[in-house]
Amino acid sequence: MSLDQYVTLGRSGLRVSPLCLGAMTFGEEHGWGSSVEESRQIMDRFIDLGGNFIDTANGYTKGHSEKIIGDHVGRDASKRDRLVIATKFSSNLYPGDPNAGGSGRKSIVAACENSLRRLQTDYIDLYWLHNWDIHTPIDETMAALDDLVRAGKVRYLGVSDTPAWKVAQANVTARFRGWSSFIGLQIEYSLLERSVEQELVPMASEFGLGITPWSPLKMGALSGKYTRENAGQVKADRGAYIASALNEKTYALVDELGVIAEAHDSTVAAVALAWVQVQPGVTSTIIGARRLAQLEDNVKALGVKLTTEDLARLDTLTKPTLGFPQSMQPMFPAIHNGGTTINGVYAPSILIQPGEKPY
Repeated sequence: MSLDQYVTLGRSGLRVSPLCLGAMTFGEEHGWGSSVEESRQIMDRFIDLGGNFIDTANGYTKGHSEKIIGDHVGRDASKRDRLVIATKFSSNLYPGDPNAGGSGRKSIVAACENSLRRLQTDYIDLYWLHNWDIHTPIDETMAALDDLVRAGKVRYLGVSDTPAWKVAQANVTARFRGWSSFIGLQIEYSLLERSVEQELVPMASEFGLGITPWSPLKMGALSGKYTRENAGQVKADRGAYIASALNEKTYALVDELGVIAEAHDSTVAAVALAWVQVQPGVTSTIIGARRLAQLEDNVKALGVKLTTEDLARLDTLTKPTLGFPQSMQPMFPAIHNGGTTINGVYAPSILIQPGEKPY
């Protein structure tokens, strides 16, 4: 597979590249991002390779990430129109103003106008709710977003960092009222973050939401740079994000990734990305690149074809223990199936044996 092997995002006709360029690192306002010039080089190379999906947010580098994208591609209609530009709302960039953040109508409309201005475009291809606002009714949020779609300022809607039950409520509400609904789900998903497989991943499948994982390398912990030997050499700039993930479980996983990478003539990072990309429901994986070389390395993941044995070895090290009620799921066939095979699943009945009769 390559970047120009496009896929549709969820239950929609929106075509996106199998890897999405994450722009959280565009700008140096936080002390560890990419310069304006290198951000432009990264975008150009991504586009040259066939990538068409760029993801940012109004809160990334205080809005500078959006402006960098707008200055580079927003002014160029030939570039802008072939790209799928995604951005997010929720972040409050105006201290002292309680209505400048969250998911209320006033905040959403203002955030959209400001993002359009910074991106220098008339429309946003995919507009994400960045994180759940517990203070705003979801029907108010969905109605405001539908207004933006009907006004032509937004093409599609997505949701990030929100509980599965709230996403389900949002989409059911929208569909019953004839509003636009979410087509994409952005969640943290990696070999070191699989708790999403309990509720969020099955929900996405049920509602036809295309999953776009963020932090597929767990903030760099699965990049291959960090081992037992250099554990004390984490850079100070983003060390707080990575340090908590550097433990024996991670080192054992990196060891196994290294073995698999060697067999595929690849890298630890590429194998970790390849694992995420083949998980059920995943449409386009968000890759961050602070340097052009990192982009080149990450794209190589599309050439890694993991075997069934590779996947089983990684699953052994990382398979999550699901809580209630999924923890009871293995026993349900013995209760439901009556000793028959349904969709390939068989279990002997534990309620009543053949020949016995119920009372």
